[in-house]
Amino acid sequence: MKIRERVEYATKPDPLVCGPDETALSAVQMMSDRNYGAIVVTDAEHNVLGLVTERDVMRKLVAGGKNPAETKVSEIMTTEVRVAKEDDNLIDWLRIMSNERFRRLPIVDEQGKLTSIMTQGDFVSYTWPDLMSQAVTLTKSTVGGAYQIFLILGAVLLYTLVVAGLFSVVM
Repeated sequence: MKIRERVEYATKPDPLVCGPDETALSAVQMMSDRNYGAIVVTDAEHNVLGLVTERDVMRKLVAGGKNPAETKVSEIMTTEVRVAKEDDNLIDWLRIMSNERFRRLPIVDEQGKLTSIMTQGDFVSYTWPDLMSQAVTLTKSTVGGAYQIFLILGAVLLYTLVVAGLFSVVM
């Protein structure tokens, strides 16, 4: 399934964005006000330049002893950001995010402009019903294939009981 095909995708709020010259203090205040764990850094055309996460704030700003009112977002942002297209496969990205251990994925349109941001939690919640359906199907096929074994074992048990019962009558 494509990312854009999920019903929930259309109702996601706009991503939190700022420019590279924004102060770290301003970006953190925006993140705090909206209770977001990250802010996407974009240029004037809405192209993704980077991402500032809570981890970036802790490691690069706080631990680095920088003044948040004077430090630009461009100084603390992660620049090697993976982005997905709206037509990409949702399950593929969930696997990539899990394997590469990142939690936020900016989504861009055909022109490469930011349209949304997805978290690993979004992907899991969107795919949970599908995963449950696959688990039920797998369980049915596994137990269904073992059905003949249960019949054979049941027949052997019944035969054993009958023979044991007949043997006890004869004795």
